[in-house]
Amino acid sequence: MGGEVLHSVIVLTGCNIGPKEQTLQRAVELLNKRVGRVVAESEILYSEAWGFSAEEKFANQALELHTQLEPLQLLDLTQAIERELGRDRVRESAEKRASGERYCSRTMDIDIMFYDDVMMQSERLTLPHPLMQEREFALRPMAQIAAKRLHPRLGKTVAELLNDLENND
Repeated sequence: MGGEVLHSVIVLTGCNIGPKEQTLQRAVELLNKRVGRVVAESEILYSEAWGFSAEEKFANQALELHTQLEPLQLLDLTQAIERELGRDRVRESAEKRASGERYCSRTMDIDIMFYDDVMMQSERLTLPHPLMQEREFALRPMAQIAAKRLHPRLGKTVAELLNDLENND
C-alpha cells in the first residue's frame, strides 16, 4: 500500500423501516467494502424517533472506519449505500411536506459524525455533525466505541457530551 493517508471517521447508521438488524449489518458490509475498513462497531441500540412521531423505533449503530476518502467523496459513497439499501429521498421529501415534519421514517440513514478533527461547513456537509450533542441516540452508541473522542468545536469528549445531555433531561 505505501503512503496513503488513512482518516479516522465515525458514522452513525440508523433505520426504522424493514428488517433493521439485517439492514444495519448490510450497511457495515458495504461500508467495509467500499468506504474503508470498519475498525469498531457499537451495539445496535434502539430509540424512539427524534424530531417526529413514528410507530417503529429506530435501530442505530456507531461505526469507526479508516478511509482514504476525502469528506465529500465519503458523503457521496455513504449516500449511494443509503440508496442501495432502499432510501428514497424523493418519497421522504413528499412525506415531510405532507406531514409538516422535518424528519421521517427511513430504511437507512448514514450520518458522518466525525472525520478526523476536521471542522468544515459546506452546503452539503457540516463536520463534525452539527446536532450530535443534542441526540442521545447518536452519543450513546458513539460512547461505546469513541468515548474519549474530542469534539473539536465544543472541546468536550463524546462521553462528556452524553453526560451533559443526560444531566439536562
